[in-house]
Amino acid sequence: MVIQGRNITADEIGLIRDLMVEHGEWGRTRLSEELCRRWDWRNAQGRIKDMAARTLLLKLERRGFIELPVRQRPSSNAFRNRRVPMVNHASEPIRGNLSDLQPLFVKIVVPKSPDVRLFNTLLARYHYLGHRNTVGENLRYLFRDRHERPVACALFGSAAWKCADRDAFLQWDKAARQRNLQGLTNNTRFLVLPWVAIPHLASHVLGLIARRIRADWQAKYAHPVHALETFVDRRFKGTCYRAANWLRLGATQGRTRNDRNRSIQATVKDVYLYPLIPDFRRELCA
Repeated sequence: MVIQGRNITADEIGLIRDLMVEHGEWGRTRLSEELCRRWDWRNAQGRIKDMAARTLLLKLERRGFIELPVRQRPSSNAFRNRRVPMVNHASEPIRGNLSDLQPLFVKIVVPKSPDVRLFNTLLARYHYLGHRNTVGENLRYLFRDRHERPVACALFGSAAWKCADRDAFLQWDKAARQRNLQGLTNNTRFLVLPWVAIPHLASHVLGLIARRIRADWQAKYAHPVHALETFVDRRFKGTCYRAANWLRLGATQGRTRNDRNRSIQATVKDVYLYPLIPDFRRELCA
């Protein structure tokens, strides 16, 4: 089996069972940390991938291969998925031309910074998908105009595990995708605030991101990304992505990653990709 990008054999499952027998006092966190050390499972910065290991353990339990110890405390997801606390913010109409707002100021929103609650509020209240938490590698951008008024925000996170049209365009096989998926990032949220009506602002913001995200990702995670992807609900036209020179590759099949029995009906979305370097295929297929 391949779970969380790792090949899991009977030996790995046997190791997990042995650890639980030998260390009956261990909780799930201690077990996941030990697995990371045994497997030398680390990210590009050398930190153990304990959250990925915890997810792997949960998936093995759901499939009936192991029985995990009882939780010693509530799941952290219960806290991450709580309703986002709202913060006050200005919402007076902003009209005019793009030049009236320039220069735009780009801020990377980091944990515990003053902008975190504002960023979360804006996405939770005004993005059609809402927003609760971020997991895995991600970057959050908040854009302000020359008068320091928030005008847009964008969230980039983990790329889709599979996408037929994208995978065909990149020309990578299953093994290359498993190795190099972290070289791709998904624009999971993009929002121009609803009271901002400035022609060409959205495509301009996407251009600003494209010129800097590779360096930003390298600085945060010690590895670059080589291309950006996004999935646009067909209630929207994707005009700003096309104007920013993103490539439309096709459409999703209306399924989700959990649709093992082909019974879950999901919204069909258009697939877009933006290469960040000329040799993006070579890097992603290496």
